Amino acid sequence: MLFKSKLAIKTLIFLVFSGFIGSQLLAGEVTIKRVVFEKHANGWTVDTTLLHQDTGWQHYADAWRVVDGKGNILGTRTLVHPHVDEQPFTRSLSNIKIPAALDIVYVEAHDKVHGWSADKVKVQLGKKQGDRFKVIR
Repeated sequence: MLFKSKLAIKTLIFLVFSGFIGSQLLAGEVTIKRVVFEKHANGWTVDTTLLHQDTGWQHYADAWRVVDGKGNILGTRTLVHPHVDEQPFTRSLSNIKIPAALDIVYVEAHDKVHGWSADKVKVQLGKKQGDRFKVIR
């Protein structure tokens, strides 16, 4: 048995129901639902749709970014507040400079508890669309 005393069980139940641990357990890592890359004269605009069970200021999706294959950051969108009642939600970032020779980039998402999610979207800029991405030139 994981908990050997009734006091430990009661304490855990109290913490879960009081919201101290419950909100942390209910909201997992952030998921990237879809990204749209649109080419403009001054760079790329990226629309990213995220899904995360934001529970409030202590645990919410707080950023997403575009990186190259080596992990170099090309653009970061910071999310300054929780989206508890707006799920999934889409936010944009404009004027992202992506070198012309670069054909593959990745979109990563972050939440305040789990950090950068393992869930990444691989975007092939030479294709019109793929798994969870669309490219407009």
